[in-house]
Amino acid sequence: MNTLFFINLHKILVIPIIIFLMWYYQNTSMTACIYLSMHGTYSILWLVKESTFPDQRFAKEFPPAWIGWLFIFLPLAGYYVTPYLLISTNVIAQPWLVCVVLSIYIVGIYLHYVSDAQKFYTLRLKKGLITDGLYKYSRNPNYLGEILIYLAFSMLSMHWLPFLVLACWCCFFIKNMLRKDRSLSRHKQFKEYCKTSRLL
Repeated sequence: MNTLFFINLHKILVIPIIIFLMWYYQNTSMTACIYLSMHGTYSILWLVKESTFPDQRFAKEFPPAWIGWLFIFLPLAGYYVTPYLLISTNVIAQPWLVCVVLSIYIVGIYLHYVSDAQKFYTLRLKKGLITDGLYKYSRNPNYLGEILIYLAFSMLSMHWLPFLVLACWCCFFIKNMLRKDRSLSRHKQFKEYCKTSRLL
């Protein structure tokens, strides 16, 4: 089993879990349906991405499977808190909030998947530092996109707990971004690139 197995399993379970919660709590409100559409689409796009331009970082094997369950799947399952709270408490979002949430979500989806595609196809043709396109002003547009996506989900729930889960994940993302910066520092143009780009 590798990292990708646990991430993909989490994504595959998103739609069934949300539909089950909607059935169990008899909640088919517009807000619940919008959430299902957003999180469901994000998960489907993730699976399509991994089958067309996969991220090699997630190919790492975990000899004992329990490590993957404990340190990958369980933390990812924290994201299920959002649909549970939204559906079980019958949250009804105001139209203005839905507009804001959808705008943030769409921008996040764009940044996340377009930057991953740019990285995959650029590095296939030429190894080295990527400093153009979505990477021109942000060294981690994919992380920025993912944060915006889950920020949108959290906002729609109108509860503090999903924001706490996202904050914990942001700490993990920042740690990974700083590790990536240390790795990229081997390129001679990296210092100059840092002057014109941000971590996010």
